[in-house]
Amino acid sequence: MIIGVVGLAVSAAGIAGQVLPRKFTAQQRQQITAWETARRWRTMPAGKIFPASVSYQLPAYDLAADSKLPLVAYRVGIAPEASCAQGSDPAAARVLTAGRCSAMLRATYTDGTYSMLVTVGVAVMPSPAAAAAAARELANGRGPSPGVRPAAFPDTLASAFGSGQRQLSWAVTAGPYLILSTAGYADGRPQVAVSSDPYADDEMTSLADGIADAVAGPLGVQPPAPRCPGAPGC
Repeated sequence: MIIGVVGLAVSAAGIAGQVLPRKFTAQQRQQITAWETARRWRTMPAGKIFPASVSYQLPAYDLAADSKLPLVAYRVGIAPEASCAQGSDPAAARVLTAGRCSAMLRATYTDGTYSMLVTVGVAVMPSPAAAAAAARELANGRGPSPGVRPAAFPDTLASAFGSGQRQLSWAVTAGPYLILSTAGYADGRPQVAVSSDPYADDEMTSLADGIADAVAGPLGVQPPAPRCPGAPGC
């Protein structure tokens, strides 16, 4: 009788071991999290990666005010998926190709006055480290540094937006994604010394930063901790 009870207990323990949720190791959790983040550019709808409108703020000191001014940018269009060489200028293409960039997604936005344009690009890199290395090499900051190729759209105010109209360029990272942005004027004027006009400089910078942050957030946000459903082998 005792032997039977012991055998039943051992059997129940074995069943419980199969039914109870399996626990992932720290390394497995890290790998699953990285995989979930890396596949977002394929699984997220284009309209979610590039929202139809983006809220941003103009610094209070530009207005001699006590608070920031809330503004809205509007999407002009979403370009077809391109290779990293097609979606960036030659200098940036060399950096992205060396870092094994696999694709470039782009969209163009305008500010609420329809006077400025920003093309934001998502360069799909193989890892966060590769994205960070490329960002450093592209020398973020003032001036039209190497970056995303402006995306023009016929019959819109962005129809003439090209490399000659780039005023400022930036690069920031969001996980394995390198978020590139370039800004210019909608009237087609060539590069000018934007930094000589602090207000225009800050307004263009705020616009580009707000759009880049809106795109980077959903792509780079940390996914929920992975949980196994409990079946043997998950």
